[in-house]
Amino acid sequence: MQTKPETKQDISFEDFKSQILNDYKIAVTSRECSLLGRREVLTGKAKFGIFGDGKELPQLAMAKAFKNGDFRSGYYRDQTFMMAIGELSIKNFFAGLYAHTDIEKEPMSAGRQMGGHFLTQSNNPDGSWVDLTKQKNSSSDISPTGGQMARLLGLAQASKIYRHVEDVPSEGFSINGNEVAWGTIGNASTSEGVFFETINAAGVLQVPMVISIWDDEYGISVHAKHQTTKENISEILQGFQRTEDKDGYEIIVVKGWDYPALIDAFDKAGKIAREEHVPVLLHVIELTQPQGHSTSGSHERYKSEERLKWEKEYDCNLQFRNWIIASNFATDDELNQLEKQIKKEVRDGKKEAWNEFLSPIKSEKKVVVNLLADLANSSSNKSFINRYKNDLISVDEPSKRTILASARKALRYVTHEESEAKTKLQSWIHNFYTKTQPEYSSHLYSETKSNATNIAEVAPVYDENAEMVDGRVVLRDNFDKIFETHKNALIFGEDSGNIGDVNQGLEGLQKKYGELRISDTGIREATIIGQGIGMALRGLRPIAEIQYLDYILYALYVLSDDLASLLYRTVGKQKAPLIVRTRGHRLEGIWHAGSQMGGLIHLLRGMYILVPRNMTKAAGFYNTLLESDEPALVIESLNGYRLKEKLPTNLGELKTPIGVVETVKEGTDITIVSYGSTLRIVEQVAKELLEVEINAEVIDAQTLLPFDINHDTIKSLKKTNRLLVVDEDVPGGCSAYILQEIIENQNGYQYLDSAPQTLTAKAHRPAYASDGDYFSKPNAEDIFEKVYQIMHEAYPQKYPALR
Repeated sequence: MQTKPETKQDISFEDFKSQILNDYKIAVTSRECSLLGRREVLTGKAKFGIFGDGKELPQLAMAKAFKNGDFRSGYYRDQTFMMAIGELSIKNFFAGLYAHTDIEKEPMSAGRQMGGHFLTQSNNPDGSWVDLTKQKNSSSDISPTGGQMARLLGLAQASKIYRHVEDVPSEGFSINGNEVAWGTIGNASTSEGVFFETINAAGVLQVPMVISIWDDEYGISVHAKHQTTKENISEILQGFQRTEDKDGYEIIVVKGWDYPALIDAFDKAGKIAREEHVPVLLHVIELTQPQGHSTSGSHERYKSEERLKWEKEYDCNLQFRNWIIASNFATDDELNQLEKQIKKEVRDGKKEAWNEFLSPIKSEKKVVVNLLADLANSSSNKSFINRYKNDLISVDEPSKRTILASARKALRYVTHEESEAKTKLQSWIHNFYTKTQPEYSSHLYSETKSNATNIAEVAPVYDENAEMVDGRVVLRDNFDKIFETHKNALIFGEDSGNIGDVNQGLEGLQKKYGELRISDTGIREATIIGQGIGMALRGLRPIAEIQYLDYILYALYVLSDDLASLLYRTVGKQKAPLIVRTRGHRLEGIWHAGSQMGGLIHLLRGMYILVPRNMTKAAGFYNTLLESDEPALVIESLNGYRLKEKLPTNLGELKTPIGVVETVKEGTDITIVSYGSTLRIVEQVAKELLEVEINAEVIDAQTLLPFDINHDTIKSLKKTNRLLVVDEDVPGGCSAYILQEIIENQNGYQYLDSAPQTLTAKAHRPAYASDGDYFSKPNAEDIFEKVYQIMHEAYPQKYPALR
């Protein structure tokens, strides 16, 4: 059902007619899928439905202007577009509705996302890239409305990089930067802050981006008068319209039911963006939403009779049909016949998709019914087991959960019995769980050889008379090696370019490598991350800099909803190996010394979170990550840039391992685990503790996600039998996470002679006063006394109470 995206200058009437009727077939097919999809939800076969009905015509027009190599960053109304570019079949559509966990049947997310969330494949199973220039591309959708905008900016910026940066490897990723990034968004979602942030940033950057706004005047039940000033987004954005002497946007307004006008508008928008690298805003007005927002409610509750009557008359498919007849491309009878055929194709496709979804589950049901029958016949609790068997038999359309739960519950009645039937049921449960759980849990991190934890450590090498330099010099010189070696690497952020970042870790590099590779941005954290995601999706190796850790909260929703979940929600079909660079900890002031680690380690599962104690370790992490293809957050120690470190001779080559702790001091009495800036204080205290005959072993966590994959902390506990976790996060934050990792996941509890303890910051953010850090976060005296108290409880005579 693919449309031809390019229209030839010389085309016969019959060919033109064929294209028109093919477009109509796609529009009607999409509409029938929406109508039938809603019924599938209401009858209980699917849990939720959100469809693209009413938006068919503009999506067909967009598909015609969309070329190989282009990228879409859209939202859950775009099913017609995906059908038009040949990436969504009827069966795919319904498999998504049923949440089929077979990636071949449901190629968008294997049931991990709701139906209506679309993507194309960018990676082969081994993690290698496919040739993005030979296909039409769609980045993976997310549900939060407006969330697709940040990523759109980076997808467009990649074309600018490929067109204007010399020597950047582009084969398979770009053809001279000719690709356009196409964004779609509903009119109500333009109220989101990230939309305005993206609009402003794209205007500044002048990137080839087309934002299409599907405007049906509502956001669920809320009318545009409550959403948008003047009820018109393109009107209030007129200040962005470009002029002869000032850059800006081209703004186009077109009615969503006018097929010829839509074709012209999208063709014009695509050419401007592609040829001139100018962003275009395409406001598609007078659209309808025939079934309302979703299956959760009815639009008759909030739309007036007049509006409902208008929507029926100006339904884009109906208007398209009338235009086809009026233009003599087909008669009413011919279209009736075509529509009848399409309805049958959709019904048949739906039926096949449901059978393919249900058939393997029914097969497992038969197996378990037989296993339960055998178990019942061999057990003294036959009647109880038969109850589960008969209940399972009565379920005509079972779920995996129903089958597995029945088997597991039946086992409870044979805990004290041994039989062949029991062994077979246990084996089935184990095998089924082993096979099925990955369908819901795989690909949180890379499952290829490029997984970052597979990359071996390369220790720093020093000359005999190694120079002692500021830590920031180690970083700067390592970044210099990175940009010299990795031609597709670039870095950007607030103050990252001209002045070489606020701590001079990029000093002089913009002059050496140019403004497109070492660049400044506006103060706009969400779209800084979006730039990185989009460019990483297109084969570049971006490093997005957020000036301080405290400010990462303004980008957290983009990191969590989009970047961290990307590999998981695409089942490995897309990746964005973005490195996020920031700095934090141990300074003064509420917004310059926060430690949000407890929140980050939970909200950013799917990324690596790295907390180097010095700049050599940080440099090693950047080198490791650039050899991998996974996203990560690197948090440099804010007060470490001016501290002296030896200058390694193998910058650009040294690598800090990910997921590996480091024992920085051997000891026998207690194990202290910490990280980042606090680790330096712990090291100082460990020397002081020796004066009172306490020999502490100090472990640097180095990475929080993942933590200690080799379980080296356990080896320490076997020696010391005591544990203290020191952290400058709030109580119950990162320290609680580390404690769970050691005590529960590593079974560290069995080696402890004293209760494991944590020492954290206070529950509030650190005060600005000069002594604020001392009284807000664990200080040297706190750590000393905490360790001493643990030893006092174990040996009160040897270690009398301090106070």
